[in-house]
Amino acid sequence: MKKIIYVLTLSLMAGCTNKFLELYPKSTLNEGNFYQTEVEYTLLANGCYVPLRDNEKNNHWILAELISDNASFQNNVRTGEASRGVIDQFILVGDNVAFSAFWNLSYNGITRCNKLLSELDREGVNWSKLSFKERCAGEALFLRSLYYFNLVRQFGGVPLVLAPTTSQEAVNIKRSTEAQVYDSIISDLKQAAERFAKAKDVEEVGRANEMSALSLLGKVYLTLGKYAEAEQTLKTVINSGKYALLTNYADLFNPAKKDFKETIFAVQYSENSAELANRFIFLFAPHTSGGAVTNRPNINIVGAGWNQPTDDLINAFEAGDTRKTVSIGFWNGLDWDNVVRPIPYCAKYKAPISAPDDRSGDNFPVLRYSDVLLMYAEALNELNRTGEAIPYVQQVRNRAGLTAPVAALSKEVLKTLIAKERQVEFCFENQRWYDLKRTGKAVEVMTAHGIREKAKKTFLYPEGYTLTPNKLLAPIPVNEVSINKLTQNPGY
Repeated sequence: MKKIIYVLTLSLMAGCTNKFLELYPKSTLNEGNFYQTEVEYTLLANGCYVPLRDNEKNNHWILAELISDNASFQNNVRTGEASRGVIDQFILVGDNVAFSAFWNLSYNGITRCNKLLSELDREGVNWSKLSFKERCAGEALFLRSLYYFNLVRQFGGVPLVLAPTTSQEAVNIKRSTEAQVYDSIISDLKQAAERFAKAKDVEEVGRANEMSALSLLGKVYLTLGKYAEAEQTLKTVINSGKYALLTNYADLFNPAKKDFKETIFAVQYSENSAELANRFIFLFAPHTSGGAVTNRPNINIVGAGWNQPTDDLINAFEAGDTRKTVSIGFWNGLDWDNVVRPIPYCAKYKAPISAPDDRSGDNFPVLRYSDVLLMYAEALNELNRTGEAIPYVQQVRNRAGLTAPVAALSKEVLKTLIAKERQVEFCFENQRWYDLKRTGKAVEVMTAHGIREKAKKTFLYPEGYTLTPNKLLAPIPVNEVSINKLTQNPGY
C-alpha cells in the first residue's frame, strides 16, 4: 500500500454552498497555521471527496459495469486499449493499471479522511457553530466507509488504516479480513449518521448527510445478508420523507437540474474546468461516431466505444419501459467489423454540453431513492414478507411507465423481478457487478453472457469469460504484493 502524502498546497474545492464545485486557489498555508477555522476544516473535508470524483470518472466503471453483463468494449481489443478491454472479457491480472489506479485513489481518499478526523479535536479552533465540526466528522466517516466498501467488494480483505501513518508504518500494515473491514465500515457509518444528525442546520446540497450514511449502511447490511438490519435501516430513510422519486427518469441525468430530490448522494462534476468535469459521453460514444453523438465534431474520440450496452442489457428492458431510451442510444455507423449497423451506446450521460472541449458536468449517482426502495423490497422479501415488498417495487416500475399491477408473486419470482429491475434502473451506475456477486449469480450469469458474446464477436480471446468462483475477487495490484508483501488472492 502506497503511503499517500496529504499536501495542503494542492488545489482543493471551496467550501461555501455555491462554491462547492469551484477550485480553491493554491495556498502557502502550512499545517502549523492552517487548522484554525471552520473554513479551513471545510476545505480539508472537500479534499476528501476528490479521489472519489477521480475514481468514478476514470476507473470504477471499468471494474463495476464494463466487467458485467451490462456492458462491453466495442472495439477490437487486440488492436485497442487492452488494459480495459481484457477486464471486459474477465481476463484479470494483477499488473492491470485499472486495479492499481482504483486501489491508489481509494487509499488516497482514506488518507485524507484519516487526516481530517485526526485534526478535528485540535485546541483553539474557531468554530462559529459546533455543527460544522459534526458535519466534517460525518463526511470523513461516510467517505472513508465508502472507499473501504468499494475496496472490500473488489479485493476482499484489504489493509485497514484508520489513522494517519508514516511511510514506514504503512509498509508494515497487512491485509485485514473481510469481516474486519465490514465491521469497520458499519462502525463508521453508524458514527457518521450520529454526527450528521447533529449537523442538520449546516447541511449543504451536494454533500453527504445523515440519510446518505443510513442508505449506504442499508446497502452494506444487504450485501452481508443481514436482512433484518437492512430493513430497519432503510425504513428509516423512507420514513424520513426527505426523498422521493422524480416524475421523469431523464431528469436524474440532466446536469442543468442537478437533482437532489431523488439523489441521496452523487459525485459532483462541473464542466467549468477539466479537473472538475467528467468525460463519460466522450468515452462511451461509439468508436467511430466522431461528433455525431457528442455534438463535438472537433474532438477526437477514436478511443471511445467503452461501456457499450450489450444485447443482454438491451433485452432486459420490457416493452414500454421509458428508462430504455434514457439509458441507451443508437448511432448508425461503422462497427468493429467494418459493417454499418445501429450501434448502441450509454446515453445516460449524454447531456447538453456547453464547454468548448471534452468536458461534461453530469453528476454520477451513488445512492438514489429508487435504490433504497428496491433494497427495502429485497430485504422484506428475504424476510418472507413478500406481500409487503411488492408495493415498493411497483413504485419504481410505475415511474418507468410499467403501470400494470405486479401480481401476487412467490418469494423466488419477486427476487428475480427485483434483480431485473435493478439491472435496468441502475445500468451504468456501477451497481450491476456488485449485485451479481452478492446475490450469488455472477458465475452463472457471466458464463452464459460470455458464450453469447463469443458467438457474436470473433475477435474475443478464446480464454475470455472463463469465470470461476475465485475470480469473483479482483487481483491485489502487483506492486502491493511485491513491495508491501500483501498476500495475493487465490487463483492469481
